[in-house]
Amino acid sequence: MAKKQHRYAVRVVWTGNRGEGTVTHRGYERAHLIEVAGKQPISGSSDPAFRGDPSRWNPEELLVASLSACHKLWYLSLCAEAGVVVISYEDDAEGLMVEEASGAGQFASVTLRPRVTIAAGADADRARALHHRAHAMCFIARSVNFPVTQEPVILREAAS
Repeated sequence: MAKKQHRYAVRVVWTGNRGEGTVTHRGYERAHLIEVAGKQPISGSSDPAFRGDPSRWNPEELLVASLSACHKLWYLSLCAEAGVVVISYEDDAEGLMVEEASGAGQFASVTLRPRVTIAAGADADRARALHHRAHAMCFIARSVNFPVTQEPVILREAAS
């Protein structure tokens, strides 16, 4: 069977020119817009630690959010297929990036902390196990070169 290919076109537009461009390192804003045709733009910047605007999304947050969202989407799909009824799902994900003396850096890890509430009669062990399968299927997690771990909490909806 032939492999399917999917392309994702994104446009990033720098909006931080204060009138002098990049004459100095401190003389410009790190502001940008992330655009995809037909969607609302995302206001981005660098992390505040790197002269960024704390009110805008930074690439590091977007990477962690992408890992969390990808895991959630696979998990919900796998639960639906397995007959595990999910009532709610939230994730307080966290990424750890290490910066070197040179200024270069890389992510060392991302930890997903999904808190899932399942229906009163659903199988909690199966619900927990499906997190491993979701991780194995997640396109984003399969594409990064650092560990992505899960610390799921499974709650059961109160019987009515």
